[in-house]
Amino acid sequence: MTSFCRRLPTAGTASLSGQFRLLQPTNSTAINGIHYGYSPQRRGLSLQLRRRLWNPVVDATGHSDAAERSDFIEEDEKEMLHSLAEDNSGKDVNQKAKVVVAAAAVVVMGVGNRVLYKLALVPLKQYPFFLAQLATFGYVIVYFSILYIRHRAGIVTDEMLSVPKAPFLIVGLLEALGAATGMAAGAMLSGASIPILSQTFLVWQILLSSIFLGRRYKVNQLVGCFLVAIGVITTVASGSGAGKSLQEAGIFWSLLMTVSFLFQAADTVLKEVIFLDATRKLKGGSLDLFVVNSFGSAFQALFICLLLPFLSKLWGIPFSQLPNYLKDGAACFLNVGTLSSGCDGAPLLPLLFIIVNMGFNISLLHLLKISSAVVSCLATTLAVPISIYVFTLPLPYLGVASSLPAGFLAGAIILIMGLIIYTWIPSNASLTAPT
Repeated sequence: MTSFCRRLPTAGTASLSGQFRLLQPTNSTAINGIHYGYSPQRRGLSLQLRRRLWNPVVDATGHSDAAERSDFIEEDEKEMLHSLAEDNSGKDVNQKAKVVVAAAAVVVMGVGNRVLYKLALVPLKQYPFFLAQLATFGYVIVYFSILYIRHRAGIVTDEMLSVPKAPFLIVGLLEALGAATGMAAGAMLSGASIPILSQTFLVWQILLSSIFLGRRYKVNQLVGCFLVAIGVITTVASGSGAGKSLQEAGIFWSLLMTVSFLFQAADTVLKEVIFLDATRKLKGGSLDLFVVNSFGSAFQALFICLLLPFLSKLWGIPFSQLPNYLKDGAACFLNVGTLSSGCDGAPLLPLLFIIVNMGFNISLLHLLKISSAVVSCLATTLAVPISIYVFTLPLPYLGVASSLPAGFLAGAIILIMGLIIYTWIPSNASLTAPT
């Protein structure tokens, strides 16, 4: 009996002492033409077979009654379908839990990223462009170092590294264009108006996901996204004079900032497409995050180099003076030399920002991989009002804490209502894509 539980032979019969045979079920059965298979290695199904009470009628010639075999197959099909349904239900619950944990990590990292960026600019207040380039080119070194270690450990396979690099080239171009246009518009817009315009990011992602991924959104999801955007706008704009700032800056710079978020949204949707295509090419395997991060960052750094004359001009730095500017910025970052006056907090605060920003990018890409671009956008959006609240706390190096906007509570309530409405129906049941 022990051997029967551990090893199931192929379809047919098994001889016992050469006198008679016991018929065993075939490895696949069918209901209305739909075939269902089972594997003896799967614990759930093998337990079902162990619990089966099967008493076939065996005649002297070694043949069992056909009716008994038919009854066995019918009952076995029911138990196998029930077991498969339980397995799928367990996988759905586990997947939802992973998405919730990943989204929470994105929110925490997003808040830390915003707060530490503000703190990092305290010592580097004269060198923000240096901090931006340090992060861009530093990530290339760090990401490829991690990729090399994971490849040596066997986590990243040669097949993963052989995926086409053209999509990563486009990712780098989109990120560079998003940074360039965002810097240009950000120099002309107030700090309060940028978070308001950033809500177009969610709109772009919904449109691009519908066009390129074939996703269809339920009414509750569209309403939820709309309320999330309204909640953020209410939180940021109340009492800040953001509307007046937008009018003073002019329509061109507002549209340019909106275009920068279009580039960023296209970047995230393209990364989602890369993961989906890699799953098919790797025959169900999953593309490692650091393959996408490493090559995407490398191409972004390449295009940033090509755009350096334009970007330096945006920051008010003549291109001919850029080497001296970067040298002075490095001295302030390391807090050494005669230029270190006023650089208190360096290099600790800038390094903390770079580390948390890297963690934010990795967690965001992980959430994108296991969910969708829209879900990742909602998680980053939730970090905005939380960050505003954190800035009201007595943080070091920032001096007097800011006060909450008048409409903070109302905006936060609207935002949370939007998230609840969006998740009222599970996303995997409300999003459909053509096969």
